[in-house]
Amino acid sequence: MVNAYILIQTEVGKAASVAAEIAEIPGVASSEDVTGPYDVIVRAEAENVDELGQLVVAKVQNVSGITRTLTCPVVHL
Repeated sequence: MVNAYILIQTEVGKAASVAAEIAEIPGVASSEDVTGPYDVIVRAEAENVDELGQLVVAKVQNVSGITRTLTCPVVHL
């Protein structure tokens, strides 16, 4: 299992609607609108790195109102 945090910047005024829409995507464990340099933080889960990439590129990035994403896979050192 691969876990990652996806940091998202949105268009002005879109954070809440983006977070709500992303929360409905299978593989998304949580989706919260936040303050700071990013507007939404998502925790995602996938079976492998390829599936995680598909989740981010094919599903998350297609949500209207997103301007930029940064995917941070969780590592266990």
